[in-house]
Amino acid sequence: MKIAIYPGSFDPITKGHLDVLHTGTEIFDKVIIAVAKNSEKKSFLTVDERVNLIKESVQHLENVEVDSFEGLTIEYAKRKGAQILLRGLRAVSDFEYEMQLSQANSALSSDIKTVFLITKPKYNFISSSTIKEIFLNGGDISKFVPAPVEEYLNKRNKC
Repeated sequence: MKIAIYPGSFDPITKGHLDVLHTGTEIFDKVIIAVAKNSEKKSFLTVDERVNLIKESVQHLENVEVDSFEGLTIEYAKRKGAQILLRGLRAVSDFEYEMQLSQANSALSSDIKTVFLITKPKYNFISSSTIKEIFLNGGDISKFVPAPVEEYLNKRNKC
């Protein structure tokens, strides 16, 4: 069974993330979306909120699991029995960072490979940071995030 870990902050998850995920589910037997807990980073949504919103957004995908983790991604992947780290690329600007990360992970464990998937062009400008900026300034984020995320953020903003 080929298990892939799709790690990230997903703060919040976007349609671009889901595009990469959908492709991953066609290639691998199981994809685990792993929300990274990073106490150093100021988050927009809590880890629990992100996990719950991702679960709602992917409930139609049978071979997807949603989890969270702390520490090194490569160690988490080993614990889960994964052979692959799945990473999404939006633009050339993502490549250098992702390549360095991939090489560091390979140095830590040569048994776990990194696979890069490219988003569809219609999603390549979408980032969680852009979504937050649009949302916090009263813009419509419905084109960029799954419905559960939009509904949750709009409800939260009214409180």
